[in-house]
Amino acid sequence: MIGAFVLVVVKPGTEEKVYEVLAKNEKIKEIYRVYGEYDIILRVEVGNIGELDSFHDKVLRRINNIEMTETLIASSYRG
Repeated sequence: MIGAFVLVVVKPGTEEKVYEVLAKNEKIKEIYRVYGEYDIILRVEVGNIGELDSFHDKVLRRINNIEMTETLIASSYRG
């Protein structure tokens, strides 16, 4: 299992529309509206890196109001 955090910037005024689309995806475990440089943060869980690629290409890139994303793959401090 791979966990990732996706930082999302959306077109101004479209936060709720984007949230509604993203909230329907089963790979997204948590979604938060945030203030600052980014508008939304997602916590995503996928089975492998190929699924993360697919999520990025087939979900995020198809939402017109998303302007930019930054994906951070989560790691553990445990060995």
